[in-house]
Formats: sequence, structure tokens, C-alpha cells
Amino acid sequence: MATWKNLDTLASYSKLAGLKGHVNIAEAMTGENGAERVKKYSAPMAAGLAYNYAAKQVDETVLNALADLADEAQLIDKFQELYNGAVINTGEKRMVLHHLARTQLGDAVVVDGVDKREFYVAQQKKAADFANKVHTGEITNENGEKFTTVVQIGIGGSDLGPRALYIALENWAKANNTFKMEAKFISNVDPDDAAAVLASVDLAHSLFIVVSKSGTTLETLTNEAFVKNALVKAGLNPSKHMLAVTSETSPLAKSEDYLTAIFMDDYIGGRYSSVSGVGGAILSLAFGPEVFAQILDGAAAEDKLATNKNILENPDMLDALIGVYERNVQGYPATTVLPYSQALSRFPAHLQQCDMESNGKSVNRFGEPVDYVTGPVIFGEPGTNGQHSFYQLLHQGTDIVPLQFIGFKKSQLGVDVDIENSTSQQKLCANVAAQIVAFACGKKDENLNKNFKGGRPSSIITGEELTPASLGALLAHFENKIMFQGFVWNLNSFDQEGVQLGKVLAKRVLAHDTDGALKVYSDLLNI
Repeated sequence: MATWKNLDTLASYSKLAGLKGHVNIAEAMTGENGAERVKKYSAPMAAGLAYNYAAKQVDETVLNALADLADEAQLIDKFQELYNGAVINTGEKRMVLHHLARTQLGDAVVVDGVDKREFYVAQQKKAADFANKVHTGEITNENGEKFTTVVQIGIGGSDLGPRALYIALENWAKANNTFKMEAKFISNVDPDDAAAVLASVDLAHSLFIVVSKSGTTLETLTNEAFVKNALVKAGLNPSKHMLAVTSETSPLAKSEDYLTAIFMDDYIGGRYSSVSGVGGAILSLAFGPEVFAQILDGAAAEDKLATNKNILENPDMLDALIGVYERNVQGYPATTVLPYSQALSRFPAHLQQCDMESNGKSVNRFGEPVDYVTGPVIFGEPGTNGQHSFYQLLHQGTDIVPLQFIGFKKSQLGVDVDIENSTSQQKLCANVAAQIVAFACGKKDENLNKNFKGGRPSSIITGEELTPASLGALLAHFENKIMFQGFVWNLNSFDQEGVQLGKVLAKRVLAHDTDGALKVYSDLLNI
């Protein structure tokens, strides 16, 4: 059984801490040295992806120290305990089983006589069967007409991940003739969100998925009521237009208000739930169950790589360890995720939740304060848009922010134009290559306003094209990176107590049970 210790008690961390500033990345990435690093410092990922870390501040000495840290922190042992059903979520006393929704890496995990892998597969099949019946016209609206649009009602992990994955594959599905239904999302309790979505769809031909594990999520139930009201006003029966993704014990589970219910359980947290019914229902309806299965296959293949004890052959763990080195030794406060793919425009927002809700903690998994920094601030935008937004600070600001680029050789739609001897896709890829070198090497200028110090570390994940399988691998890579970092920092990465206090105070405001500043703010907003 693995031993859980704080990072600052590990001998290997003391050794790593002595390597601050060990590599001058501007020098290392210049000339032939840089060329050799790009060729050498690369780790294969699943689905044809590769993680290239040549522009990170590492060399053999740093990599050896990171390997020692991985061994002493027992990262692979802890991962094995997780996927074999140990209670890793200490705050809520739960197992953590999102990997089991895509593959079985180890032993059977049985809870109250139920094999959890079989449970997840059964729910995937239930979602697939429902989607197929909608596509073939076996399930229709009141007038026997096919549904053309599906709308997901949910917030947090019920929105961010599924929305990011849908946007990522929408064009790919159209180009590959697997686009079945348009998908939209209602998440914010702001009435303008629901009203705008409802105004953009044909209600008579729309399905609505209500996603709430507990069946009591305030924002989701409010938006569900908003949608039901719109359906009734349109002369439609809400129960003929709605399905639920919820737990078996939820009030939504056996309600006659829904065409069907697809079940989840307590062992897959919201931010990791895109591979459960939370993502499976809407993505199967939008693109077909076969496409969702390809996402799961890509994630499963990446998960298998994450079991390798050799950090150079485990891109997820290597990325995590380099991130710990940057955060705890180099002292960098943030990380930016920069996909040079418009299809991944919402992927940084998903990772923002996944990372910051998981590792934005100041106490360890036993509830004791830690004396070192933990999760970084995560932000990002797709390239090249970001270059015209916040790259100024990244290049010349007072803080160094590590960068994680993502790039693909091919576009999804394959529609392009040649202008000035290069296509748009070539221009996109040229920009990401240029940015990596510019951030690393900089450019000296006597005019300090035009001087680029360089020394900004980055990595890039590259692939041929963004497909369902490569998207699944990409998703699993970052989920596993976050998991390994939580292990190193000795955190419980699978609860989120930090989101609770605001909810409690909001309920007091709505019940008019306020005083002090809370009352004045409530009056200011005319609540």
C-alpha cells in the first residue's frame, strides 16, 4: 500500500529544489542544440499524438531528479490503487472511477454486488440505444416527427466538458458524415442564457437532457423549469421532450417527466464525467454512439500509457512532474493552455475547471495545511487569437507563465486557400512553431521596449488531425496529469469544498436571511 506524504518531506524534492534555474532554455534552444532537443525530448501519446517538451527547462539532470520524485512519491502505486478501487477521495470517502468508464486497467471493482465496469458499459449502451432510436425515428415528438436538436441543461462538469468535446468534433463530424443532431447547452442561471438558446431552436423538434447527479442542483432545476414553461407555452408536453442523466437515488431517476434516465454514480466527479452518461448521452445523440466509443478508446489507450513507471514513456506523468518543478521550484504562478485549433476553443475552459477545482487546495488529503504552493492558475485561448490578446504579457511581462501548446498538421474540414504561397493551415502551424522559439530564445534589442528576454518554457502536443480518438487521448492526458500532480502535492484532487460557501450564502440571500454586508449587497442588487 502506498504511503501518502507531503511534498516537502520527500528527500527527492529537496534534491529537485536545488536545481532551480539549472537550464538556460534560451541557450539550450538556440541553433543546433535546439534542433537536437526538439528531436530528442518527445514522448509518444495515444492516437498518434506526441508530447514534446524540448522547450521546457529540463535536461538529463532535472529529468533524473523528477524520476526520483516519481518513485519516492509512489505515483504509479497510487494510480494502481485508484483504478483498483481504493478510497482515494478522502473528503467524501469515495472511490475515483472515471478511468473505469473507458477501460479496465486492473482488478474488477465491485460495490454492493455491482461490477462497476459492467455498470458503466450498461449505461453507455443505454445511451447508445436511445440515440439510435432517436436517429431512426423510433423515438419522435408528439406528431411522429424526428428530433433535430438536443439541448443539455447542466452546469460545471455537466456543461464544460461535454460542450468542449461537442465543439471539438462538430466540424469533424460534418466532414465525416456522422453529424446527427445539432447540440446546444444551457448552463448559467442567468435567464438570458436559457432564453437565448430556446429562441434559437425549434422547440417542437428539440430534446432536452437534464443533468444533475443529486437531482437538486439549483441552477439546473431552475433552467429545467424555464424550459418546461417554454414547452408548455408552445403547446408541447415536456415529458415527451426530456430525458435525465442522474443517479439511481435521485428524484429524477424514476420520474414520469422524462423519456428515459441514464444513470451515473458517486464515483465519477463532475469535472471527470465527460466519459460517463453526462457526455455520452449528448455526444451519442449529436454524432452517433460509434463516435463517442472512439473518444473512449482514445482515452483508454492514453490511460494505459499512464501506468508506465518510466517517466520518459509516460507523457501524462512527465507533464505533471515538469509542472510541479515549474510551480514549486521555479515559482511560476500560472499555466496557459494554447490550442492552435479553433475546434478546441472551449478546451481551456474545461481544463480550467478540471485543474483548478481539483488541485486548488491549501490542505492535504488528511485536512492538514500544506506549506508549499499547489495548483497553478489555468487560462487559455485558441491560437492565433491569443497572440492578439494576452501574449504581450507572456512575452514581456514580469511573471513567467509556462505555456502548453496543442497543434495539428491538418484541419478538420479540409477547406483551405493558398495565399502568398502558403495555406491557412500552414500559417496556423507556422505561428505555433514561431511562438515556441520566440518564447524560449527571445531577441535582444537595445531598445528595451522591443527587447524579448526569452526563457519562457513551453511544451507542445502535436498530432495529424483532431479526431474522436485523439480528442479522447488529449482529454485523458490532462486528467491524468492533474491526478499525478495531486498525488505529488498530497492533495485530495476529487472533492471541491471551495464551491460550497457561496451556494450557502446565496440561499440565505434568496430566503431574505441576511445581515451586514450581505444584506447591503442584496439591497444593491434589488433581490
